[in-house]
Amino acid sequence: MKLPIPTRELRITLWTLAGAGVIGFIVDALPWALAAGALIALLVHLLELGKLEQWLRDTDQDVPDAGGTWGEAYRSIHRLRRNERRTRDNLLNIIERARVSVAALEEAVALIDSEGNLEWWNPAAQKLLGLNTRDLGQPVANIIRSPAFLRYFQNGPYDEGIKLPSQRHPGRHLQYEITRFGDNDKLMIVYDITRVHNLEQMRKDFVANVSHELRTPLTVLSGYLETLLEQSDDTAPRWQKAFRRMDEQTQRMKNLVNDLLTLSRLENQGAEAAAPDTVHVPRMLRQILQDAQIMAAPKRQQVTLNADDSLLLCGIEGDLRSAFSNLVTNAVKYTPEGGRIDIRWWADDHGVHFEVQDNGIGIDREHIPRLTERFYRVDAGRSTATGGTGLGLAIVKHVLLLHRGTLDIHSRAGQGSRFRCSFPPVLLRRETAIEAAAD
Repeated sequence: MKLPIPTRELRITLWTLAGAGVIGFIVDALPWALAAGALIALLVHLLELGKLEQWLRDTDQDVPDAGGTWGEAYRSIHRLRRNERRTRDNLLNIIERARVSVAALEEAVALIDSEGNLEWWNPAAQKLLGLNTRDLGQPVANIIRSPAFLRYFQNGPYDEGIKLPSQRHPGRHLQYEITRFGDNDKLMIVYDITRVHNLEQMRKDFVANVSHELRTPLTVLSGYLETLLEQSDDTAPRWQKAFRRMDEQTQRMKNLVNDLLTLSRLENQGAEAAAPDTVHVPRMLRQILQDAQIMAAPKRQQVTLNADDSLLLCGIEGDLRSAFSNLVTNAVKYTPEGGRIDIRWWADDHGVHFEVQDNGIGIDREHIPRLTERFYRVDAGRSTATGGTGLGLAIVKHVLLLHRGTLDIHSRAGQGSRFRCSFPPVLLRRETAIEAAAD
């Protein structure tokens, strides 16, 4: 590697040593004269080095006058300092603009460090959350004391926010959303969703009230039709077909009303309602399997169950039964004659899972993200033919939300579908051999 040589300083050093050598030769003291010349050259560089150090300490001082390599060093350092100052000013300007922009937001924004302590917040956070200067550096768990928020903050998942009543403003509702960044630092954004919540509650109440009001006349109508069908011998043949058709549609309407009531109940339960009951899921699945096999018999379908009998779940049995039964029933409905439906219940390091897989008609990929929307139809004629209400997967979604579970759907048109419900490991309970024997 070829090193650069400062030619000006080299010439000055050589001329200094040459002058000192001539003087030393004249006075017959050549070694001493050369040593003195080298010392003088060294002192010159030390003086320049001291000047550089003083200039670096005093940022307001002008660039020192110097030539050669020292002058170039001064100018290079000056350019670097000027660029650094310009970059720093730009960054400070960007940070200040960002702070002003965040301060102007109507949403509350707060920065939380990796230890869970509050670092900074905007004025909206003071209004929505009641923060003040005494809360700086305090754990966010001391400010927002809701158990549901603490579970969300500590465990996530952060893909979706959490909606909670405001602790500071009764009657108002807030939505908390958290994003990780840096070294496990967190950005928390809080929205005031009171108006949206009230509108949603009005919709839920309306659906629940209408469903309740419809149940009584449907029950009366169904009872009279059942009576008329039992007395078919006394009924003209041309009316028998009409009565059967009316009875089918009445039963379909009753199923729709029941599903609407179930969905309304699940939506109104909230995240705090899940009772810590231990559900014997394998026993429940065996009952669901028997119903599915009866339903699948006319189509000669094969329905199998593979369940670990030691795996129990902490949750609400009725809701879990409704969700699992909906998935199995859908598989039977949408699997052609002679098809196969496999039901599994197992656990791994990620939690405990329930899965229904079939080789039925399948679903196109573009429809999958919207399958859990209420009344969403992949094919309008498909639900009419099978008697579906369009609410089954919406019920499954809300049951899983109440149990902190997730729904994974994998399907291809013509190749079948797989619906998997996954629950966190914290809800898993294991049955001992003694308990199983006693059962």
